[in-house]
Amino acid sequence: MLSLKDIKKDYVVGDSTVSALKGVSIDFRENEFVSILGPSGCGKTTLLNIIGGLDRYTSGDLNINGKSTKDFKDCDWDSYRNHSIGFVFQSYNLIPHQTVLSNVELALTLSGVSKSERRERAVKALEQVGLGDQLHKKPNQMSGGQMQRVAIARALVNEPDILLADEPTGALDTETSVQIMELLKSISKDKLIIMVTHNPELAMKYSSRIIKLLDGRVIDDSDPLDKNVVEPIKKPEKEPTKADKKAAKKERKKLKTSMNFLTALSLSRNNLMTKKARTLLTSFAGSIGIIGIALILSISNGVQLYIDQVQSDTLSSYPLQITKTTASIGEIMNTMAKNHEDSANHDKDKVYSQNAMGEMINTLMEETKVNNLEKFKKYLDDNSDLKDLTSDVQYTYATTLNVFTESDSGVMQVNPSTLLEDMGYMSSTQMEAMSMSGSMGGMMGMGTDVWSEMIDNEKLIDKQYDVIAGRLPEKYNEVVLVVDKNNEINDYVLYSLGLLDPSSLNGIVRRAMAGEDISVDSKQHVYTYDELLDLKFKVVPTPDFYKKKDGVWEDMTGDESYMKKAVANGTEISVVGILRPDEDASSASISGAIGYRHDLMTYLIDEVDNSEIVKEQIANPDIDVFTGLKFKTDESVADTDSSSGTVSDSTADTESKADKTVDNSDTDKKAGLVAGDSSMEIPEGMTEEQYKALMEQSG
Repeated sequence: MLSLKDIKKDYVVGDSTVSALKGVSIDFRENEFVSILGPSGCGKTTLLNIIGGLDRYTSGDLNINGKSTKDFKDCDWDSYRNHSIGFVFQSYNLIPHQTVLSNVELALTLSGVSKSERRERAVKALEQVGLGDQLHKKPNQMSGGQMQRVAIARALVNEPDILLADEPTGALDTETSVQIMELLKSISKDKLIIMVTHNPELAMKYSSRIIKLLDGRVIDDSDPLDKNVVEPIKKPEKEPTKADKKAAKKERKKLKTSMNFLTALSLSRNNLMTKKARTLLTSFAGSIGIIGIALILSISNGVQLYIDQVQSDTLSSYPLQITKTTASIGEIMNTMAKNHEDSANHDKDKVYSQNAMGEMINTLMEETKVNNLEKFKKYLDDNSDLKDLTSDVQYTYATTLNVFTESDSGVMQVNPSTLLEDMGYMSSTQMEAMSMSGSMGGMMGMGTDVWSEMIDNEKLIDKQYDVIAGRLPEKYNEVVLVVDKNNEINDYVLYSLGLLDPSSLNGIVRRAMAGEDISVDSKQHVYTYDELLDLKFKVVPTPDFYKKKDGVWEDMTGDESYMKKAVANGTEISVVGILRPDEDASSASISGAIGYRHDLMTYLIDEVDNSEIVKEQIANPDIDVFTGLKFKTDESVADTDSSSGTVSDSTADTESKADKTVDNSDTDKKAGLVAGDSSMEIPEGMTEEQYKALMEQSG
């Protein structure tokens, strides 16, 4: 049943190789008591470990029931050790906190045996070795001989074919050793027992076969298997049927080493409960480590989330802006300073002029950058990955958002706000310039307009704001009103939106400067959510301000009845929600008091593009639709300069009105159709783009 064929075992120690076994060949019978004798270091234990599958041979072959083990995998060796081999060690290897019965049962846990069957087989094995009355004792309550008997019972409980004993009597006295040897001899009647021992007397007395080893070789075998006996020729086996294959597969699965999950839990619980102090200390120490790691990860994750939130909130309030033309004042000043230092190479006995004006203009022209926004917009639209790296991408247009409110006293312009101009603070031109430059925000903490476009990122808005009434806008004609953290609205906003009477502020700045006594409403006004959600506004496209008369388009903003009708026909805008900044938000993305969707601006642009006045101007690019006259050309510039002031005034007015119409179209191509641009006198040495950039920078 067991055959070793030229087994060799080498151990590599550093640069040298030690040969423990040097070609051992032994054949064993199915039931015999074999003792292996030899001096220390001759390879006895190595041979026993190879037979038991605890160690792998270097070369040769180990045959089990006629099957070679050369191709055995780890799972095959596990199954072999668990079902075919029983081990008896010199040091017993019993678990001290388990009972005798539990120690023997433990050998069956990996065999998938049920609990009741484990108990039955363990009791039977203990009775076989004479310990049937000591099932519940623990190993430390037993003698050495009794513990070795427990070890033998544990080796027998799986009903192995082979029992391997490594010095089973080495730690026992003479009397106890005899008892153990008698027990092993009785077991050998049904099993193959292979014992390694240093005691030749016990081997001679109890073994049926003695094999002697020396320097890794077999030097003597008292009862070798007769090789001259001719084994009967086996008939060729039939081809296995599907049923045979299925049965074999089932048997292999049955022999597979595994432990029941509940059994594993039970063993773990028993082990933990046996040593409570160690378990508590280990759990406490492990908890400190786990809590520490979790705390560090939580803090690090929280800090990262906070940084991400601050970045997102800050960039939504102070976004990166790219304009068509720009010039860095710092670069201009540095360039001028450097040029001045390089040119100061004269004596200091006289006073010299410094040509700063020409240098300033030249430097401004050199440092003015013109961006191709059309190409850049196409790049943004074509790169969908940018959406994952940004909160939102917004485009600003020259189209003016004209918002009005209606009342019994007439119509009032809400956006762009004219409140400061009505107060006498400054002219509309100054307000527009200061609002564009950002100085108005620095002076008053706000822009002149209270309407601003919301970012197209609802998740970010949800983080930054709480909806205290109504809902977020879902359509282009829906807006939200934004209050501060104290549920308050600045009275500038109230006047601008018409919630307070703005006529009471007319000329107030001029009157104050003239020394007149003035009074401003200082009463705190209270509004319910329903009152604010009931607010309605009208948006009117700029082309609707013009009416065609006698073949030309005339500005009708001064005609009160016309404006009432235009506002009445405008698009109605409803306040559908009230937002309040979240207490945890570090910044806010809506700069004004009224937030509108981007859809409103695209709707307005479409209305402007489809208006009659824009279509007519595009169809007649050489004719000023406001005057019916041709635009000036480069050749007519000199004639225009020498003509009467009336013509010049008319031309200037035409350019102003044409620019106003073009500003409300959203297309650079349409802007280029206005011939007013061609009437500019471009200084020598300057391109048209540089001159336009200079004009834009100078306001």
